[in-house]
Amino acid sequence: MTDAVETPSRITLEREGAVLLIGLNRPDKRNAADFAMLQQLAIAYAELENDPDLRAGFVFAHGDHFTGGLDLADVGPRLGPDGLDVVPNGGLHPWQVNGQLLSKPVVMAVQGTCLTLGIELMLASDIVVAADSASFAQIEVARGILPFGGATIRFPRAVGWGNAMRWILTGDTFDAAEALRIGLVQEVVPHGEQYARGLELAQRIAAQAPLAVQAALMNAKIAVRDGDAAAEATLQPALGLLAATEDARIGMEAFVTRKPATFVGR
Repeated sequence: MTDAVETPSRITLEREGAVLLIGLNRPDKRNAADFAMLQQLAIAYAELENDPDLRAGFVFAHGDHFTGGLDLADVGPRLGPDGLDVVPNGGLHPWQVNGQLLSKPVVMAVQGTCLTLGIELMLASDIVVAADSASFAQIEVARGILPFGGATIRFPRAVGWGNAMRWILTGDTFDAAEALRIGLVQEVVPHGEQYARGLELAQRIAAQAPLAVQAALMNAKIAVRDGDAAAEATLQPALGLLAATEDARIGMEAFVTRKPATFVGR
């Protein structure tokens, strides 16, 4: 890990209840990610992971575009024989391609242009809402490099081999309707409504029992990364731990009384 770089804020952070709102904040550059943005995003993801009061993340972008991809003029010279280290001390890799998994769910809202690392950030999240204005492209092969934020791993798994190769190997642009068709995004809404809908879903997740949400998410991630047998081996132990929590008691009481549950995360 590297030391954090002191630069103007490329990422905005705000809290709404138990949801951490993470905003890409370089709209004058179509939110193209320079090294400072990558590092600040890693710090934001670490805050989401490490703060026990936070139950979900919501990632969005300021301005008309989600991201124009990497700012190659800034990032390109930093590429070396070992690739690119974007995680400062105390950070968590937003694309989770270094072996560390985020234990809390992330919802994303995208609009306008969404290139390369933006798609990979979507693939590393859990639910994506796209504006009907959104357009996508995985253009690394047109720049002489390969996707290094997880697209080669997650894109085929998410949308099928042929669909992924169609877009990864050509670098062509596709629209929100195609992203929905292949399963890259879960909802498409009119432009301007993606933020409210995405935040609504994040808040809906945050209202559930947080330990149960994290256990379900992690079991699914284990199944994807390590296979069904590994995930199956953790199911009953995880259930036993959850059954002994205060939230399980609250959930059962809510079921019996037919009243809404307010979970406490214990």
